[in-house]
Order: sequence, then C-alpha cells, then structure tokens
Amino acid sequence: MCTVCGCSTGEARLDGRAVRRDDDGCGHTHGHGHGHAHGHGHGHDHDHDHDHDHDHDHDHGHAHGHDHGHPAHAHAAAEHGALHAHAAGMSPSRMVEIERSILGKNDAYARDNRGLFQRLGVLALNLVSSPGSGKTTLLARTLTELRGELDFAVIEGDQETSLDAQRIRATGAPSVQINTGKGCHLDAHMVGHAAAQLELRAGSVLFIENVGNLVCPAAFDLGEAHKVAILSVTEGEDKPLKYPDMFHAASLMLIHKIDLLPHVDFDLQRCIDAALRVNPGLQILQLSSRSGEGLAQWYDWLRLQRAARQLGRAPSPAALAASRA
Repeated sequence: MCTVCGCSTGEARLDGRAVRRDDDGCGHTHGHGHGHAHGHGHGHDHDHDHDHDHDHDHDHGHAHGHDHGHPAHAHAAAEHGALHAHAAGMSPSRMVEIERSILGKNDAYARDNRGLFQRLGVLALNLVSSPGSGKTTLLARTLTELRGELDFAVIEGDQETSLDAQRIRATGAPSVQINTGKGCHLDAHMVGHAAAQLELRAGSVLFIENVGNLVCPAAFDLGEAHKVAILSVTEGEDKPLKYPDMFHAASLMLIHKIDLLPHVDFDLQRCIDAALRVNPGLQILQLSSRSGEGLAQWYDWLRLQRAARQLGRAPSPAALAASRA
C-alpha cells in the first residue's frame, strides 16, 4: 500500500498493454537501486542513478520500445516490504522519509516530462476533478469545436475501461488510455510512457485527464504547465475548503454545469470566495458544456496559454485579465 495516498499496487496498462516499471504503480521504486535511461525515441530521456544492494537480471519489456537499459536490477527486500506496510506499522519519521523518497522519484520523472514539453513547445494541462464533474464531456466538446485551429493530443487516466479514450478518439484527436488498476492517480512515469506513444507534435496542446479524485493527484507533478480543477455545481460549494491542496495546486478552476444552477442548491459566490481563500491567485471561469455558456472564455484561455508557451513565457496579468472578460 502506498504510504502517500494509500492506493494499492499493481501494473498500469497503456491501451490494454501492461507497462512494467521500476515502481509499484504509483511512481514508487520499492527502495531498489539501479541506473537506467528511458529512451522514448523522441529525445525524452530519464537518467537516474541509484545505489545497489544486490544485483540480479531484470528485463523490462515495454510494448512501445521503451528501453530502460539496466540489465542489473536490485531489490532491497526490507524497503520493498516497508512501502507496502500499513502506516500504523511505521514510525512517523520513517513514513516521512519514505514519502519524500516516493515524491522525489516522481518529481525526477516530472522534470524530464516538463523538459520534453518545453522543447517541443507543447502546452500540457492536467485536468483534475471528482468523478462525474463532466471533464470528459467538456474535453470532447473542446476538441470538436477547436479542431483545425489547435493541434491536440490526450492522455486518459482511469482505473478501468477505455470508454473515455473511445469518446476522445471519436473527435479525431489522438488519445492513449492509461488504466491504473487499483491506483487512484496518474504519476509522471506513466505519463512519460503515454507521451512517447502519442509522438507529440511541436506546438500542440496535451490534455492529461487524471483519475477522478480530488486528493491524490494534487501531490503528483506530471510535468504539466498547469493543473485545471473542474468543479461541478452538483458537488457543493464547499469543495475548495474540504480539498484545499487540489485547489491550491491549480492555476485555473472551471465551475462546470452552470446550466443546472436553477435546479441545485449551490451558492456560486460562496464557492468562488472559498476557492480564492485557498488560492488567491486562482483564475476562475464559469461554464457549461451543455448550453455552451462560458466556453468562449475557456477557449480564449487555452489560446492564450498556448501562445505563451510558443514564446516560452507566462501570459501577462493584463492578458489573463482580458481572458476573464
């Protein structure tokens, strides 16, 4: 069991094919040491050196030619067991040590992803929300209405099924499905594999639709330029206060399904005030994928962020303010 978020272990699947990694499915390395280079075939290399306790041959066969180049692989049994122990069996200091190691490994992969995206001028956006917020519906409409104007690619994250990836591919956008099994979030290593399979085009927009969860994805950097938090009016206006880490980590919050406001008990201003209390710099847009209200502002935000990525800089405050109007 993961000591950071509590999700269970297991192999992720990339479009139905198992992706064997040097971790437990949450970006965790089980405390085993090895030096490895991940060659994705497009200049995306992960180089990390780790200490060895003991060596044995270990072959990672990735379906897309992802070669780790580490014939000698070591497992430290005590560390491996510790990462799967319940938190109650560890001292607080040991838990902190392991959690820092887990997130540190993930952050190293995230830096590699971010470097790739920056070199290609790709705007990578991490879409995060609760299940049922409507993010796939919003994504499908965005891809359809901006088709031909912007170049898109999508990484879909779900515990099971490829239903969302099928919906996305129906829009004409290339999409890769990651199934995390019992895992409750995507990690940077999974995203690196998926990005390699997509063969991203320079200047494109990459949407990473994370597993529906307002807790764990906040802690795992994927190499994205921004986290976009999507909150449906059916969920309640108190979510930013209940799940502050997610809304603090986000650059943009989309209040979705506003066409339902006359039919639900949702205090719009209270929600906005709560979000800004958690993150005073958070940009907030209100929209509906069903009625189309507010979509123009969302599309303008995408255009602005993509243009800024092409220039290698962040949008100016004045430009951001104009995108809200």
